[in-house]
Amino acid sequence: MAELNGLIAEQLYLFVGGIAVIMIILLIIAIVQAVKLSKMRKRYNQMMAGSGVENLETLLLDLKLQMDSIEDDEQNKRDRFQAIENRLRQVPAHIGMKRYNAFSDHGSDLSFSLAILNDESDGVILTGLHNRDSSYMYAKPIVKSESTYNLSPEEKEAIQLAKSPTPTKS
Repeated sequence: MAELNGLIAEQLYLFVGGIAVIMIILLIIAIVQAVKLSKMRKRYNQMMAGSGVENLETLLLDLKLQMDSIEDDEQNKRDRFQAIENRLRQVPAHIGMKRYNAFSDHGSDLSFSLAILNDESDGVILTGLHNRDSSYMYAKPIVKSESTYNLSPEEKEAIQLAKSPTPTKS
């Protein structure tokens, strides 16, 4: 045991020196960290100044609640837009008109067939027949470009004009 005590006594200055060096390094690290923490605290206080919030956690929770509310509003707007778009497909938007002389023996192109269709090719076709003595008006329902009533060639042409990308009147 005396030998061990003698060995430790001989090397004691190295142990104490090593521990002193480690303590100085740890002290320097602690001082650097304290300076960094002080700078970070100053920046945090500057960021939170005037926000009316006690801490960053409360601020983040408030921002998340606001973001959730905005996302809900956005989803509601998307749903409303989709409903409007679906309804708009049902609105008559395609019109085609064919003018012609129904009675070739006299008169001019005063008779007409007017097709009014929506995006699904549903709608109505109005036909007005005019001659010198009288005028007649007919309406026929159209479903998928077809009617349960017989369609004249002029009415079929009016439907085709309404379905064409750039309807023209003739």
